Amino acid sequence: MESIEQLYETYAQTVYRYLFSITQNADMSEELTQETFYQAMNSIHNFRGECKISVWLCQIAKRTWYRELNKNKKTQSVSMDDFDIPISARRNLENDVLQNEEKLSLYRMLNRLEEKTKEVMYLRLSGELSFSEIGEILGQSEVWARVTFYRGKQQMMKGRSEWNKD
Repeated sequence: MESIEQLYETYAQTVYRYLFSITQNADMSEELTQETFYQAMNSIHNFRGECKISVWLCQIAKRTWYRELNKNKKTQSVSMDDFDIPISARRNLENDVLQNEEKLSLYRMLNRLEEKTKEVMYLRLSGELSFSEIGEILGQSEVWARVTFYRGKQQMMKGRSEWNKD
């Protein structure tokens, strides 16, 4: 078995990209990556070798993300005074809002897909993972990941006009 340092060097980027694909937040992904390897270090004795180590680490990462979500379920109130927007940024605010609306629309469409398809789409689009890596993480083949991604894209294109009406 490799040392935890070797595991980190080998798989940290994969775990980080996986987490970024589901969190959409670089700082959160970095924090969760660290927590994932901490958890892995504490439970390395439980690794049975039934799957690749990268898959095992991504499973730990996913559980870590879910724990974080449950921990932060409380809605935080934000005061308008918390927003200090400089004048130069205000000029671009309209463009940013439009881009954000487009992202929201995309994520709404993604959210309506079947769970496995949604996960493949997130990993490919946000995590920029290869189809081979996606298949490995989800315990499927590279071909399965490619086909699932293609079908998800087709569903989104087909339902785009219908979904935007909502």
